Amino acid sequence: MIKNILNKLKLALIWITLLLIIGVIYFLAYFTTEPKAYDFMTRHILTEKLPFDQHKKVYGSDDIILVVIDSKSVEKYRWPWKRELYCDIFNYFHEYAKPKIIVHDALINALDTDNPQSDKKYFDCVRKMDNYISGFLPMFDKWENQKEGEEYDKKFKQKFSVNAVDKTSHTENIFDSLFPMPEPYFNAVKNVGSVLIFFGNINGSFIFSDEIVRYQNYFIKYKDSYYPSLSMKAFLLLNNITKTIITDNEIIFPELDYKIRQKHTIYQNLVPIRFYKAINEKYSHKYISATDIIKSYKQIKNGQKPLINPELFSNKIVFFGANVTAGEGLNDKKNTSLEIDQPGVDIQATALDNLINNDFVYVVPQYVNLLLTILGMLAILFGIRTLNLTKSIITILSIVLSYIILAGLCFYYCVIINIITPLTMFVLAIILAYTNKYFIENKNKEKVQSAMGKYMSKDVMQRVIENIDDLGLGGKKAVVTVLFSDIRGFTSMSEKMTAQQVSEYLNEYFSEMEPIITSYNGIINKFIGDAIMAIFGEPIHDENHAQNAVKCAYTMLQRVEKLNKKWEREGKPEIEIGIGINTGEVFVGNIGSVNRMEYTVIGDTVNLASRLENYNKTYKTKILISTSTYKSVKQVADVIKIPEVQIRGKANKIDIYDVLKVKLD
Repeated sequence: MIKNILNKLKLALIWITLLLIIGVIYFLAYFTTEPKAYDFMTRHILTEKLPFDQHKKVYGSDDIILVVIDSKSVEKYRWPWKRELYCDIFNYFHEYAKPKIIVHDALINALDTDNPQSDKKYFDCVRKMDNYISGFLPMFDKWENQKEGEEYDKKFKQKFSVNAVDKTSHTENIFDSLFPMPEPYFNAVKNVGSVLIFFGNINGSFIFSDEIVRYQNYFIKYKDSYYPSLSMKAFLLLNNITKTIITDNEIIFPELDYKIRQKHTIYQNLVPIRFYKAINEKYSHKYISATDIIKSYKQIKNGQKPLINPELFSNKIVFFGANVTAGEGLNDKKNTSLEIDQPGVDIQATALDNLINNDFVYVVPQYVNLLLTILGMLAILFGIRTLNLTKSIITILSIVLSYIILAGLCFYYCVIINIITPLTMFVLAIILAYTNKYFIENKNKEKVQSAMGKYMSKDVMQRVIENIDDLGLGGKKAVVTVLFSDIRGFTSMSEKMTAQQVSEYLNEYFSEMEPIITSYNGIINKFIGDAIMAIFGEPIHDENHAQNAVKCAYTMLQRVEKLNKKWEREGKPEIEIGIGINTGEVFVGNIGSVNRMEYTVIGDTVNLASRLENYNKTYKTKILISTSTYKSVKQVADVIKIPEVQIRGKANKIDIYDVLKVKLD
């Protein structure tokens, strides 16, 4: 009896442990990988349009235009700007363009003591604009001077708080101060909105936060009063809304008979942002350089035809902000589900775009995700337990594929369900089910193995198991083509960049080169700093490996030209690469030790390819090939022969060839 009780306790302990492990795995998947899956689906599903679907909105609204202080603006007018430059921009809109709303995504927190008249001109300009919205920032730190802070809070509440009826269960006051505006600016501005954007997971949790923007806080609570975000203030102003009701699940605008879903936490109210595909660079809305607006304003004043016609902005919504790393207050870039370094002004515009078009994503409640996960796991467990191997595999694949399709369709239609967490649980269910089945069905096999152990040495059995895949050192001789490429002058160029910038630069370059090499049946043997070593002919057997290597090199050069054009637009330095190619016999196989092996090629053929690449510097060429390679490619390549070259390490002089053009298929 005691033995039975102990067995039951042991079984109960196993089940409790198993359930705890499942719970931990679910928790980790949900909080760590699910946000990444959401970001992936946002970029590749949510912002795409199927050929038959003509009504889905994937780009930002044409009614919203961004005016951006970009690198062009800073080059034209040295930073920091006198504020009268802002005045030129706002006068252009106020006097000529006549947009509905002008949203200034920036903070004005100090006077320009060196240019007081410039400040006065700017403040006077702001004072006459009823449709101008400025940014403000709630702070987590306490006021340095509590008395002055309380007085500022009182004035700020009286002038800028909104009529929001709080019907939430509970919302903590997490802010203790404000980023104060200079008094003349405070008195001039009529409308403000919070520029604060929180980072966090799509479920609103800060657990394992990855500093990616996925949602908007349309209202923030400060000292028991509510204040709108920039985008929400623009929406309220556009629609003359005077009252808002905030509940745990909704933001309600009774005057419009309009409501939006939100998720309430004790710290904030969250509305997931429905991102749009970038139209150009990283902007999902049309944008214009601020310097073009200034120029246009001056042209109009001088009776000239403006560069930017003011009618472009008529009855539009204008967001004005900065997006350039050139000075304090200009670098307003954030990582979002859509883009790395997406301009903050575009995020604010996107949040308003969602409001105006009632274009939101719907995150299903967690009980729905949990129910889908449990149903899928039960179906998998049932299939494995009751069906044979073939049918159970077909069932598993059908369940997994069906869920992936379901998730894709949901995301496409802006309904957000968990992806990685259920699939992780499905895999866990598969492992548990097959493990259980293995132990049950292989009980007799274990007895046989135990019996065989009495006739065969356990050491011999272990050796057989370890060598099943016949892994070991060694290889074979083969004729291959080896390609070396290197970035010219990259060492000196990289000295002017940070380590992160160098890494990003190389990653983008390698990401462009790798698919080209693969498409020509080559394999990248290794990356050596900024150099690439690729092999053609092994292990992928290819009779035309020499031709493919040369075609690959020529295509790489063409791709570098395109990259340079892109980098030129981004203000990044351009590069040149040199490529050396040689064909010959090598030893190919596993090199190293029994514990650590590397698949590679060695031999004089490799050395000559590397040296040919270096000789591009000497002859100011881009692709140099050996005689052995030229014999295989002379039908497809136009070359110039460079005779009698003394190659380091070679006793005799050899001919090499400068490849000018290659006929691609």
